[in-house]
Amino acid sequence: MLKQIAVRPATGTWVIRAGGAVLGESNRALELTEGDKPLTIYFPREDVAMAFLEPSPYRSTSAALGDAEHYHIASKSRTYDNAVFSYLDPKPDAAEIKGYLAFDLQDGVAVEQV
Repeated sequence: MLKQIAVRPATGTWVIRAGGAVLGESNRALELTEGDKPLTIYFPREDVAMAFLEPSPYRSTSAALGDAEHYHIASKSRTYDNAVFSYLDPKPDAAEIKGYLAFDLQDGVAVEQV
């Protein structure tokens, strides 16, 4: 059985930081909840500095969401491997996140409401 998916506009303005640098800020972000997992914030590509992202050959698959492509984040201090993911053709329950970017929260990568 697949977990319940809900996508809705995220309230307020959200920012993504990596290595202390701001990679993006958006008041058009979406939040996705999947069952009892913590919510994930998705950013429109237009609101993210794509110059900091390097395509990764890594791909992943979610039974609930579909196939995701991944990116590395190149900051001044280090590279964050496969720290960004995007569903180019998500399953119908998550269609709104098509082409949006989400960030794998790890040491040095943070998504925050401002």
